Amino acid sequence: MQQTPDTQTLNLVAPEIRRIWNSLATISDPEIPVLTITDLGMVRSVRQQEDGWHIGFTPTYSGCPATEFLITAIKQVLSGQGFSPVQVDVQLHPAWTTDWMTSSARERLREYGISPPQGHSCHAIVPEQVCCPRCGSEHTGLISEFGSTACKALYRCNSCREPFDYFKCI
Repeated sequence: MQQTPDTQTLNLVAPEIRRIWNSLATISDPEIPVLTITDLGMVRSVRQQEDGWHIGFTPTYSGCPATEFLITAIKQVLSGQGFSPVQVDVQLHPAWTTDWMTSSARERLREYGISPPQGHSCHAIVPEQVCCPRCGSEHTGLISEFGSTACKALYRCNSCREPFDYFKCI
């Protein structure tokens, strides 16, 4: 049976949890370096238990090749900040969704040249209009449903003629 921590314990742990979240916010996604794992909503929880710190982590998809790299990065960053032991608990349910991305992450995607996901995952269909991240035109066309990674589709802008990735709603 799990015990509820008293108020004094919560007050001591809360600053550490904030420090951990801030540390996790420094870990960039290896495929899209302008985004961090917290921007993407991959970190689901931070909690202290008797056996150390537990980080709830959901990869963008279950077969993501960066999962082991990110788990190692989480452990290294937090251990380097004096938090140990660290256990990364991979949570595949519920599955990650683009709905968990922050609004600032979507804007940084656009600035980086990737059209951010449009809509919500529960309505995940190929959108009729994907805006070009370079010129803002809605006159774009799908080239391939699969882009540089499985989570992106390849589009071309019919106005500026530039190809670009669209981060699919997942």
